Amino acid sequence: MTTAVIAGVGPDRGLGAQLCHRFASKGLHVIVGGRTLEKIEAVADSIKAAGGQATACVADSTSEDDTIKLFDAAGGDVSLAIYNTGNNTPGKLLDMEAAYFENSWRVCCFGGFLFGREALRRMVPNGGGTILYTGASASLRGRSNFGAFNSSKAALRTMAQAMSKEYGPEGIHVGHVVVDGAIGGEKIMKGLPQYAERLGEQGMISIEGIVDAFEYLYDQPPRAWSFEVDVRTSVESW
Repeated sequence: MTTAVIAGVGPDRGLGAQLCHRFASKGLHVIVGGRTLEKIEAVADSIKAAGGQATACVADSTSEDDTIKLFDAAGGDVSLAIYNTGNNTPGKLLDMEAAYFENSWRVCCFGGFLFGREALRRMVPNGGGTILYTGASASLRGRSNFGAFNSSKAALRTMAQAMSKEYGPEGIHVGHVVVDGAIGGEKIMKGLPQYAERLGEQGMISIEGIVDAFEYLYDQPPRAWSFEVDVRTSVESW
């Protein structure tokens, strides 16, 4: 059985968890990576209860040792690796602490580098594999009050693009999914209920629709690869 390593998994109705469920349903053994043991174990247990295979692995994406441990849990046959880690870090640059800015970069870009490198170390000897990154509208443009987040997500996208060009000839498909807008999942429903109510169902991106984009990239044949897919609602201003 081939393995998928998915980092940045939280609650079951979050993008990371739903990616785990989807690729487990396609027959992959999923390594469920995240910082909170209770949450990732719940996702892994749910997958196993549905007849799939999953292993929970606590890992901090900014830690080199933890990232190596995450991939060691997968063994040698990794066909898919998804880096879904990264939280919004708003704030005005003039008022920003250096550590706050640096942490945004470490989570989004540095962690993405560590993750991609470990995936490559296992995929290149096998002659193929898919590495996918979760992006945002911040990956493509700068915006007032989001200097830390914009710069770190843009850095992740550029790093992923360089990786795609470097290792495509060796059979590694690297892709980037731009999630342009609020995701209709547990994070916004519970954490920002008033904002969710204001957006309404039509104003929040379907988690299943985002997962479809990841699956589409994973299933592409080598003679028709895409680097990037963007996903938004029909009412999003872009």
